[in-house]
Amino acid sequence: MRVVLCGYYGQGNAGDEALLVTLLQMLPKNVTPVVLSANCTETEQQYGVETCDRTSIPDLYSTVTSADAFIWGGGSLIQDVTSWRSPLYYFALMALAQRMGKITLAWGQGIGPLKTALTRQLARSLFRGCTAVSVRDRQSAQRLTDWNIPFTLAPDPVWALEPTPVEGLDNLPHPRIAVVLRPHPQLTPDRLQTLTQALIELQKQTQSYLLLLPFQPKTDLGIAQRLHAALPKVSQIWIGDRPEQYKSIFSQVQIAITMRLHGLIMAAAVGCPCFALSYDPKVTQLMEQLHLPGWELDRLPENAHEISQTWIDFYAHRQPLTPAQLEEIRSQTMQHQQILNLTLLNN
Repeated sequence: MRVVLCGYYGQGNAGDEALLVTLLQMLPKNVTPVVLSANCTETEQQYGVETCDRTSIPDLYSTVTSADAFIWGGGSLIQDVTSWRSPLYYFALMALAQRMGKITLAWGQGIGPLKTALTRQLARSLFRGCTAVSVRDRQSAQRLTDWNIPFTLAPDPVWALEPTPVEGLDNLPHPRIAVVLRPHPQLTPDRLQTLTQALIELQKQTQSYLLLLPFQPKTDLGIAQRLHAALPKVSQIWIGDRPEQYKSIFSQVQIAITMRLHGLIMAAAVGCPCFALSYDPKVTQLMEQLHLPGWELDRLPENAHEISQTWIDFYAHRQPLTPAQLEEIRSQTMQHQQILNLTLLNN
């Protein structure tokens, strides 16, 4: 069986690459995946899979035509906040697959925000046409309930990602703090400066070594470089080759302060206490679900000392998720694998 995997792949984003790796780990053994990628050479080399250039219309048409099934891979593919073009791309491919009568699966989805009536209408129609649907959060589940579309609700698939050991960590100073920031309109220059000053105070009080993790280097590296310049002798920028390595990194730090959703998930999954900085409803939902400490960026305290004192207290009294909690989450996450097996093996 040939199955097309469609997502934000090959873009250098560790979170989306983690979704791809998890999907590849969960696929039935008799499936041959074909990954739509923005960097086919890199994707082929890293994961040993067939690929198709996600920007080539003739190649996309040929790939979907020759496949048995089509999967919207995990993540927030169907949203129109970052761009109205992005959901139309995914809509067009799913519509093509459905029109050709392929098995179609929306897998591990986080739906929305959907600001325009057109994207809501198209999303409703295409989700309804899917052979099966799984979503990762209650807000997406409620939207599908309102649309009378059957679905499976389970935690984000990356909870089940298997980590890969990272060499050289033992040589870094202790204790360690991981920091994951990304550009966003809510992270204004003033707020970034405030966070930088708070990190300086946190480092002084805890004598920690900061690991600065740009999850998507082409967008995040500039912020990591600015933080490193402010803390040159007590920080390091670390960029992994594979998403599984980031999960391993989080198992070797005392706390993680992160904006990115999959930074929170990877850290929490290996028992690392997490402090969230939310720029998006998906991050806020996870904070509420797991009772994680943190702030929404538009409510960030203006005083750097207040932030640093909150972090210092969190560092001193940090509490990771319990083994029982992690086992329950991981067990629930495997429903994404069950829906893959049921959909691809029974159709």
